[in-house]
Amino acid sequence: MKPPKTATIPLNKFDFRLPRQLIGQKPIKPRDAARLLILDKITGQIKHRHFFDLPSLLRPDDVLVFNDSKVIPARLRGTKDTGGRVEIFLLKRIRGVNKQKNIWQCLVGGKVKPGQKIVLTEDISALATKKDSDQTWLMEFNANDQQLFALGETPLPPYIKTVAKLEDYQTVYAKEAGSVAAPTAGLHFTKKLLGQLKKRGVGIEYVTLHVGLGTFAPVKVDNLLEHKMHTEWAEIDAITAKRLNRAKADGRRIIAVGTTAVRTLESSVNSSGQLRAGNRLTDIFIYPGYKFKFTDAMITNFHLPKSTLLVLVSAFAGREKILSAYHEAIRKKYKFFSFGDGMMIE
Repeated sequence: MKPPKTATIPLNKFDFRLPRQLIGQKPIKPRDAARLLILDKITGQIKHRHFFDLPSLLRPDDVLVFNDSKVIPARLRGTKDTGGRVEIFLLKRIRGVNKQKNIWQCLVGGKVKPGQKIVLTEDISALATKKDSDQTWLMEFNANDQQLFALGETPLPPYIKTVAKLEDYQTVYAKEAGSVAAPTAGLHFTKKLLGQLKKRGVGIEYVTLHVGLGTFAPVKVDNLLEHKMHTEWAEIDAITAKRLNRAKADGRRIIAVGTTAVRTLESSVNSSGQLRAGNRLTDIFIYPGYKFKFTDAMITNFHLPKSTLLVLVSAFAGREKILSAYHEAIRKKYKFFSFGDGMMIE
């Protein structure tokens, strides 16, 4: 969907004021004790429940689609050969290059130049090969991914001021390593809750989208239509695509768990409304005016003001209804962002 060159969507229309004390700073335990705001996208009606109520809230023929990407310990600390300290944040494994080399796109905290060596341990180092963009560098490591992950730290968002264990920032069904941020809507699910949902007859399917730089990149333009999304790697296997296409054809509700699952589904639909199996790089940007092709409902967290994620849910339910729901959540003292409560939009 290409907008006319004269079209504008002002970023400031997706702003709200959030009291700092409502930013979730630690994991909710047990996970399914998180509160759940339910928004009817047609009427705007709001209900207040908890995640452990989901089995009674969903229909037996609903299908939940989860992103099974696994968060990697992406934050590395090193020292330049000149002595200065450098922080390296792993963003995306560069595929399709010399398989003998382990090259990552990285954010780098500290000044480096092409050809500069950064020492991580006595045996492990990184080489700054070239600047990839205004924000990122391509770094070549003399170690494999597992060795790097053993050195890494949990890549928590900057608004979380507490230290969390990596397992607290990981979904219970995480499988495919590659994300630098958790698909946080899934953090509310426990193995017990998944079992209860299956027992009720709710379908459970998994797709993969490795969360990358786009999660951390703020929108820097006043007109949303000028914002460019970073690419992220997504995959739907052939068996999953077949089952989801059949479910859709049978009229079952497809409920995406998290905006990453939404983006995976919506970027994988062909002109006939069928999901295409396979892997792809996606930079899909969903904003008001977008016509959803596969997603019928979604479970998500409360997102940052002026973020592409808030814009996405606004495209799904309408900006006014979303902001009204957010104001109600603030009034009811819901917790926001990664370690916060959640909402279901249906």
